[in-house]
Amino acid sequence: MIPADCIKRPTEEGFLLAISGSGSTSARGDKAAIDRWQPATRRRKGATIFELLLGRWRVKVLAMLRDNPGICYTLEVVDANTDFAVVSGGIGNVAIFEMNIPQAYYHAITLLELIEKLAGGQHANA
Repeated sequence: MIPADCIKRPTEEGFLLAISGSGSTSARGDKAAIDRWQPATRRRKGATIFELLLGRWRVKVLAMLRDNPGICYTLEVVDANTDFAVVSGGIGNVAIFEMNIPQAYYHAITLLELIEKLAGGQHANA
């Protein structure tokens, strides 16, 4: 099961998994769904927490684009000093994305310039 399925499928069955600001998880919902899904999410705890955080970063990127209509592109970087910089980004109202970039090659301004160059300015007013 891929990490996204560790959240999507259980949620469809009434098992809700949340992550706090400190990184701890909590489960709530239908008792039968909790009993069925909690062991699987615990076995894949690292991947499940990462998937929950990606959801949080996506929401943050979308909020930045919504709250700042004059900007075309946005990036949210969790920690650029880890082995891989985890980057969530948005291009106008067109797309959001996540990337893991080796720290040795990560440079925010270069990434934004590349996005702008590839978008060709066509989404500048999206």
